[in-house]
Amino acid sequence: MRRIGLLSLLSLVATLSVTAASLPTSRPEDVGLSSERLQRIHALVQRHIDSGDITGAVMLVARKGQVAFVEAQGTMDVDTRKPMTRDAVFRMASMTKPVIGVAVMMMLEEGKLQLADPVSKYIPEFKGMNVAVPQGPAPAAAAGAAAPPKFYTVPAARDITIKDLLTHTSGLSSGPMGQSEVRKNRRKPTETLADYIPRLGSTPLEFQPGSRWMYSASDGIDVLARVVEVASGMPLDRFLKQRIFDPLDMPNTSHYPTDAQMPRLVTAYRKTDKGLVKTENSLSMSSKVYFAGGGGLVSTIDDYSHFAQMLANGGELNGKRLLSPRTVKLMSSVHIPSSLPGRTAGEGFGLTVRVIQDAVAGNHRVSDGSFGWSGAYGTHFWIDPQEEVVAVMMIQTPIREMRAEFENAVMQAIVK
Repeated sequence: MRRIGLLSLLSLVATLSVTAASLPTSRPEDVGLSSERLQRIHALVQRHIDSGDITGAVMLVARKGQVAFVEAQGTMDVDTRKPMTRDAVFRMASMTKPVIGVAVMMMLEEGKLQLADPVSKYIPEFKGMNVAVPQGPAPAAAAGAAAPPKFYTVPAARDITIKDLLTHTSGLSSGPMGQSEVRKNRRKPTETLADYIPRLGSTPLEFQPGSRWMYSASDGIDVLARVVEVASGMPLDRFLKQRIFDPLDMPNTSHYPTDAQMPRLVTAYRKTDKGLVKTENSLSMSSKVYFAGGGGLVSTIDDYSHFAQMLANGGELNGKRLLSPRTVKLMSSVHIPSSLPGRTAGEGFGLTVRVIQDAVAGNHRVSDGSFGWSGAYGTHFWIDPQEEVVAVMMIQTPIREMRAEFENAVMQAIVK
């Protein structure tokens, strides 16, 4: 066992020295981490591989701006058994949202929008929206299909704002009533943000703006993506590349994998009673014409760690400043308290990121003030400002318990 652990550690050091991009690397002990304890990350990944939860993973931990642990483990595909590699490409799903959050913060800093601005200032169709109100008992569902909810509408007390969308308190496409109407307006494959987003203005909100927290899985942040286009005067894909991805040395991040990246795209699975089953249409969030804000980006462990480290550094990486420290603090502050209906104990919400408000109340191992988010295919990241930790988990099966297990494995490795 000790020999295996030593070989694994030597392999890790070799990987660090060969493939680390713009983030510097360090011996774990030099940044207050235990090499021995970090091997528990390897153990938890192997446990989930052996249990048939995932095929493999790439995990990264940085502290004080130094990468102290990174490891590719397992395989990329059940059938081919192709080994997982550090440069493997993953569907980020909702980990796209904080990237859009940064884009909005950049527009805020440049004076091109304000958090309190009504969305209708940028997309007129969002003026004077209505709110759905449930009507009577839920109708019986037809065989094999969910019955559409019955509701009537009333005028919204106010227009939804940029901040409402950033904090998931807008009610836009957040629940069954609004989503039932959104489905009638679904976008066509050839449509862009400019084509589709205005139609959402005619759909009812799930509740009065600001009255509760309810996740808008795609459409809410897609609207923000369109707002960025309007405010910046640039298509979103070009804005992200020029303003975020290029400065942060993120060449493998985009809204659709290139032909060269396709062989490195990890197969997405869902776990069933019969084992892992390939996810059909697993690139459905990605597009070459519709640059979604709620999901759609593909990336690698190194690329996304650059983005996370930029936030941990207060908006700067390798001499390239995207945001001021004060703006990063604004983004990662508690705007929606854990006490608001819809939130989870101990977890507040910032501007596109979860913020740990009370780690003890929420049974979290990370520090109060830690922030980050996760993706539907299993990816997860967080930044712990108190401990100066950045951690990124890349998997492609949604095994929710791995998030807390990874957080625990990282935090218990901090020894000073």
